[in-house]
Amino acid sequence: MLNHEINRAFKHRILSGRPVLMPGAANALAARIIEDQGFEAVYLSGAGLTNTYLGLPDLGFVGLNEIAQHTATIRDATELPIVVDADNGFGNALNVRHTIRTLERAGASAVQLEDQKTPKRCGHFSGKEVVPLAEARTRIRAAVDARQDENTLIVARTDARATDGYTEALDRAAAFVEEGADITFVEAPQSVEELRGIPAALKGTPQLVNLVVGGRTPILGLDELGEMGFSLVLYANVALQSAVYGMQAALGQLRAEGRMDEGGPVASFAERQRLVGKDLFDTLEKRYAV
Repeated sequence: MLNHEINRAFKHRILSGRPVLMPGAANALAARIIEDQGFEAVYLSGAGLTNTYLGLPDLGFVGLNEIAQHTATIRDATELPIVVDADNGFGNALNVRHTIRTLERAGASAVQLEDQKTPKRCGHFSGKEVVPLAEARTRIRAAVDARQDENTLIVARTDARATDGYTEALDRAAAFVEEGADITFVEAPQSVEELRGIPAALKGTPQLVNLVVGGRTPILGLDELGEMGFSLVLYANVALQSAVYGMQAALGQLRAEGRMDEGGPVASFAERQRLVGKDLFDTLEKRYAV
């Protein structure tokens, strides 16, 4: 399927009223597993990419080139819509324009931009700072102007809940809607009451909620969040945290016992080959044999 067709279908799905449950992926294999499990969209997590690609915390260490490269590999691995975490756009409005063009070409179906200062921090870390609202507005305005496909969605995130309070975060989200954002994302609300108030205050615009296991936001069920009015329910790093847990379990057993077979806490060799499409390449090899 062509990317513009994926984007068009995703935009229609977002506007359908039923919430989309969206896991995050840090690489193409994780994206394949997410698709294989029947999810409707995948999120390229900047935090997950930083953790897995560099082995570093989410403190602004990855740049546009790394994000674009991973967007392209995930687009080649799956036909799911990809929502790409582009941090704060890597500079001013002109940099944001370049960011949107680059990620759209790489295969993004939606690009998320936030209003943090550089260097940015994980949304559930302390010590965040946001830029003035006027500057944040220009980022969203530039993003909206830059996209080539009208179905490429601009997700506007604010981290102001942690820096200036809940009301300021809602006001910023409303301002981003005025600039043309398709979806708004108030990061790290801290109570059920705050969660409920976000869609109520921003009626008419789809809302994304990010549920971080161990983070600041209460974990609620998909149906309850849908009833509140959220359109996208993001679990940005469940796949990564479960992979860490699984690796620790398997490697701990290997270290303790000195051996490991398919009876251990590992996927089978055959399952690993299925997920990466080995059968397809066997077929192609026969087709092109001389």
